[in-house]
Amino acid sequence: VQLVESGGGLVQAGGSLRLSCVASGRTFSNYGMGWFRQAPGKEREFVAAITWSGTRTYYADSVQGRFTISRDNAKNTVYLQMNSLKSEDTAVYYCNQGPTLKRLWIPGDYWGQGTQVTVSS
Repeated sequence: VQLVESGGGLVQAGGSLRLSCVASGRTFSNYGMGWFRQAPGKEREFVAAITWSGTRTYYADSVQGRFTISRDNAKNTVYLQMNSLKSEDTAVYYCNQGPTLKRLWIPGDYWGQGTQVTVSS
């Protein structure tokens, strides 16, 4: 399985970015997908997830109402639209295949290489 993220960059607070993650290696539409992030000196944390069909989405409280996860199964791609960005959103963002919800979101086995998002205040 290979997951390749793109779309990160430097943006001013209040701005927007759209991350993409292209998956290959197994049938994309069979799996839920998620985004996690890791800020310097902090543990990796859940950001958003979407079911295999795209009919249900889930968000961390910190991004609810600002971020939108979506997917295009024909393109084997999952997206993360990030609006109203804040300095605290600065992190490396990782695509993940197959996350599951227990008491917390547990990532699946496969990760992308990550894409840096930096929000300047």
